[in-house]
Amino acid sequence: MNQATDEYDVIVLGAGPVGENLADRTRAAGLSTAIVERELVGGECSYWACVPSKALLRPVLARAEARQVPGLREAVGGSLAAADVFAHRDKQVGNWKDDGALTWLESAGIDLVRGHGRLVGPRRVAVTPPDGSGGGERALTARHAVAVCTGTRAALPDMPGIAEARPWTSREATSAGAVPDRLIIVGGGVVAAEMATAWCGLGSRVTVLVRGSGLLNRIEPFAGELVAETLREAGAEIRTGTSVKGLARPGGVEGPVTVTLESGEQLEADEVLFATGRAPHTADVGLETVGLEPGGWLTVDETCRVTDVPDGWLYAAGDVNHRALLTHQGKYQARIAGAAIAARARGIERLDTGRWGEYATTADEAAVPQVVFTDPEVAAVGLTAEQAESEGRDIRVVDYDMGQVEGAALYADGYRGRARMVVDLDRGHLIGVTFVGPGVSELLHSATVAVAGEVPVDRLWHAVPSFPTISEIWLRLLEAYRG
Repeated sequence: MNQATDEYDVIVLGAGPVGENLADRTRAAGLSTAIVERELVGGECSYWACVPSKALLRPVLARAEARQVPGLREAVGGSLAAADVFAHRDKQVGNWKDDGALTWLESAGIDLVRGHGRLVGPRRVAVTPPDGSGGGERALTARHAVAVCTGTRAALPDMPGIAEARPWTSREATSAGAVPDRLIIVGGGVVAAEMATAWCGLGSRVTVLVRGSGLLNRIEPFAGELVAETLREAGAEIRTGTSVKGLARPGGVEGPVTVTLESGEQLEADEVLFATGRAPHTADVGLETVGLEPGGWLTVDETCRVTDVPDGWLYAAGDVNHRALLTHQGKYQARIAGAAIAARARGIERLDTGRWGEYATTADEAAVPQVVFTDPEVAAVGLTAEQAESEGRDIRVVDYDMGQVEGAALYADGYRGRARMVVDLDRGHLIGVTFVGPGVSELLHSATVAVAGEVPVDRLWHAVPSFPTISEIWLRLLEAYRG
C-alpha cells in the first residue's frame, strides 16, 4: 500500500462494507482514494453482526426445517454440536483476521491507512496509528470529498450496575465460544429475535424481556407473533411489557448476573444480552472541527452529502445518516454517493436526484428490504399497513395463509406462515410486502423489484409463478386482490 502519499481525491473514514463500496466506486471512476480503519477491514457486519450471526443461525434453522420433513425428522434428533457451529462461524469471519479484505483493497487500488481517523478541518483528516504500531500522527488532505462511513455501536442504557456487570452486546452474542446455560435478552427487535433463536437452538435457556407489546414491532404484527410462538415452543420465555432497572454481578465476570425488573422481581442468568438499539459512531471523528455536533446522526441529502457543511465536500453513508440501518442499504447509499462524488469531481453539479434518479437514494424511504433470520423467517419490503395509513394513503391489504400454497406444503409438513401485500389504490401498485414462513428470504427480491419498480398490479397478474413452488403465494395474493 502507498503510505507516503498524504493527498487524495477522496478519503473514506471506515472500512466496513459501506466504506469499501464507496471507495470502490470513486476509485473505479479514476479518483485516488484512501480508506482509514482502526479495527478490521470489513467492519461490523463481517466480523460481529450479519456474517457471524447467520453462521450461528443456519444450523438452527436447517434443523428446524429438517424436523418438518417426513422421513428426515427422525434423523435430526438430539442437540447441535456447538463446537462445530462455533468453528464454522469462526471460519466465516476469517478467525477475525482481515487478510482477504486487504488483498481486495490492494487489487482495487485503494490505499489503506491503519488507525483512528478524525476530521481536523475542511477536507483534512488526522490519523492516529493503532496502539503499539509506532510512528506519529499522519495528516491526510482530500481534494474533493471526505466520506464518514463509521457505522454504529450498540447503545447501552444508563442503568445501575451495568458497567460492573459487563453485559453482552451484539458483538459478544455473535462471537461467544461457549453456550451459556441461562441467557436473558433485553429487547424485542431484530437482534433480540435472532439471538434468541440462535442461542435457544444451541441449548441455552432463554428469557426475552420486551418493553413493548411484542417482538419485531416495526414489521407487520403477525411477524413477531409467529416468531414468538415458535420460540416459546422451543422453550424460550418471552415477557412483554417488562422493563429492567438494574444489574448486578457480585462474583465478577465469571459469576451469574442478577437482573432487577421495574416490578422489583429479580432474575438470574449466566449472561445477559442488551439488544436495545444502536448509536452512531460519530463522537470521536472530529465533527466539531467542521461545525457539527459530535456524537449525533448526520443529516444528508439524496446523494448522501451532509447538508450542514458548506461547500459540499463532506458525505455520510450507511448507518451514520440514520436513513436505513441495514448493511445492504448502506452499500446502496455508498454506490450512489461514490457516483455523485465522481460526477462532481468532473465538474457536473446538476445531478438527477429526483425520485428514482441515478443519484438519488429513493429506496431508503420507498423500498427497504429486510430479512429476519428467525424461525420462521421474516422477509419484508416497503411500508407496513399501519405506516401506509399513517401517511394518509388509500390502501387495500391482502393477507394469505402461506401454508395453503402447494409449494409450502411440500417444503414442510405443517408449514406455518403468512403473507401480506399492501396496495396503493390511487397508483395501482404495491407499496409493501411481508412474508413470514420457512424459506421465505429467497422470495424477498421479487417483492423488492415489484415495489421499487412500481409494477402495476394488473401487470403482476401476468408474472406466472412456477408450480409447485412457494412463489405461488404471489398468485394467491393476486387472486384474492382481484376477487
